[in-house]
Parts: sequence; structure tokens; C-alpha cells
Amino acid sequence: MLVGLGLKLVIQALYFTVIARSLGAQNYGAFVGVVGLVGILSPFGTLGSGNLLVKNVARDHGKFQTNFGLALLTTISVSTILFLLVVLFSRYLLPATIPVSLAMLVAASDLFGTSIILICGQAFTAFERLKWTASINALVSTLRLVAAFILITLYHNPSALQWGRFYFGSTSLSAIVALSFVFAKLGPAKLSVGRSAAELREGFYFSAGMSTATIYNDIDKAMLARLGTLEATGIYGAAYRLIDVSFAPVASLLAAAYAGFFRAGAGGISAAIQYAKPLIGRALAYATLVSVAMLVGAGIVPYVLGGQYHLTVEALRWLAILPMLRVVHVFLSDALSGAGYQGPKSLIQLGVAAFNVLINLWLIPAYSWRGAAWSSIASDALLACGVGAAVMMLSRRSQVATGEAKGLTVRVEA
Repeated sequence: MLVGLGLKLVIQALYFTVIARSLGAQNYGAFVGVVGLVGILSPFGTLGSGNLLVKNVARDHGKFQTNFGLALLTTISVSTILFLLVVLFSRYLLPATIPVSLAMLVAASDLFGTSIILICGQAFTAFERLKWTASINALVSTLRLVAAFILITLYHNPSALQWGRFYFGSTSLSAIVALSFVFAKLGPAKLSVGRSAAELREGFYFSAGMSTATIYNDIDKAMLARLGTLEATGIYGAAYRLIDVSFAPVASLLAAAYAGFFRAGAGGISAAIQYAKPLIGRALAYATLVSVAMLVGAGIVPYVLGGQYHLTVEALRWLAILPMLRVVHVFLSDALSGAGYQGPKSLIQLGVAAFNVLINLWLIPAYSWRGAAWSSIASDALLACGVGAAVMMLSRRSQVATGEAKGLTVRVEA
């Protein structure tokens, strides 16, 4: 996963540079504003079926075909409804200067294409065949890089809408290739509509958790486009994109460990935490180095992206602490999921998402992209504290329950 995501990291850096430079801050701001809006709904496109696929297949490989079929069927049906909602409400939630057709292209790409790609990657993750998961991730970035080069070859000053068409085409092709990988390596899907109420509820919790994560990560860009300016959105979006790219090695470790969290979590929250501890230590050491590197090296950004991104230097330095905060809450969150506490985890994430939206309503009109940066830092810190507190409480409760059970056993034997 590290090699695969390392390759993806390099490709994404090239793709991001080409698109940011060619579109300019205003057009790039329009595009990331739409992506941020669609990103709130896109996790519900799968209704958590990909996560259920990993959980069920990691424990029993014989359940693959049925779970993969359910995941595809769920994605197609639910994403259709969400696509219509995006088309209906985008004109009210986005600036009038952003065409509805751009929202349609991004929604179709992310709700259908990206969701199917994600499920295909999770199918290989369930079997811990991570070479193929990494290959799918690298494929998506490669095709988008190719699309970006074709765009700048055909158009001297491309618009956000023109890039949206190429974004849709490259994502669709990636989804088709990813599906062919799964069918060739793991077998065909078995279409089924059977899903227990408990799994539907758990799947909804997974989707709600991912959606709220998108809210506190990306809603600030959509709100900045609406309440601020598209230029400010581009400046802030560029800095945030660099944070996301720098987090790729940690994401690779998280992906490699994901199936293991469910196996460890079968032994309870304490077992899941023991599994997470060494991972957090290694990832935190890397995140600290990255944060320092961003503080020191942020000044090179305008030389790479262009002079219009000179304010991205300050934005990047404000956001440099995010990798360290993320390390804490992403691993603890997966420990909660692996131990079966997806519901409490989702409630914490929902609370942080609500906090992020409310504080953005105050900070963005007053301080533009700086306000968005401050709200991101506060939200990630609050999430790390919330998840950490939940882990401590549940772990203590588990230890008390275990101690009481042992005491009862001793008394019965006596």
C-alpha cells in the first residue's frame, strides 16, 4: 500500500499542479466548491456496503460474491437518488456563477464512479490483497493526470466546466477497469437484495460517519465558495490539497490495517486498542516530520503553482498541524469500528460536523479562508478529543465488565 500510494502521491502532485495552474485560483475554486458539496452526499452512495463487505469477508471469505453484489446494487440505486438531489439543490447552495452542468458532472463522477472504485478497492482489502487495492488507487490518479494533460493541450485557458467533462470521463473509465480487475481476480458478483436490519443500520452508521468526515473536511470549501470568493476558495483548497497529499503514507498504513481492526475488534475494544497503539506511534512520528516540513518549506508553493497562489503559503502553515491531529483520530476511530462501536463513533463525528458548520458561518464571512483554516484545526482537535474520550470510557467499561464476569465465575466454581 505504501508503494502504491507513494506512486499515487507523485501522480496526484503532478495532476494537482497541472490543474491548479491551468484553471487558476477562481476556476479551481469553483471546481473544489462543487466537489466539497457533492462530497457530503457521496459517502451515502454506497450506504456503507463497502465497509460491511470488508468486515464480513475478512471474517469469512465465502461471503464475497453476495456482499460484493449487494454493494454494487446498493450503490447504483442509492446514488441515483442522491444524484437527483444534487441536481435539484445545487443552484441554491452554490454561487450562480457555477453552472448546474458542472455539479451534474462531478456528482455523476463521485456518486457512481468513485463509489464503485472504492468498493472494488475494498473488495481486495477484505482479502488483504493490497497490491490490487493500491493498483486501483494509482490507476484513478493516472487517468486523471492523462485527462489533465489532454485538457491543457486542447484548451489554452480551460474553464471549470471543461475540466469537469474530463474529470467525468477519466473517473468512468477507472470504474470500468476496476470492476474488470475484481471480476478477473476475485470472481463475479452475486446479485442479492437480502440484508438484515442490523446490517442496514450498521451500514448507515458507516455512511453517516464518512459523510460527517467529509463535512468537517470539505464543507468549508463549499461554504467559502458561497460566503466568500472563488479566489479565496482556490487559495484555501490548494493548501488543503497539499495536506491531503502529504497524508497518503498514513492512509496506506490505515488501509493495510483496516481488515485487521475487525479481526482484533472481535475480542473487544481493549484488543482493538492494543492493535492500534503501535500503528499510532509510527504514524505520529511521520506526521510530525511532515508538519515541520510544511512550516519550513511552504514558501516554495508559489514557484510551483504560480504567483496567484502566494497566499497559499500562509494557509499551508496554518493547516500544518492537521496531519498530527488526524493520526490520532483516524486510528482510534477504526478501533471503535472494529470493536463494533460504529454508532458512538458516528455520533461523535456528527457533533463535530455540526460544530464545523456553525463555526464556519461565523468565521468565513469575517475572516475568509483564514476562518476556514481555524475551523478545520478546531474541528480536528475536537474530534481527536471526542474519539479519545470514547475509547477510554468504553475500554474502562469493558475492563469492569470483564472483572465482574471473572468474579462471578470464581464464586460459581467455589
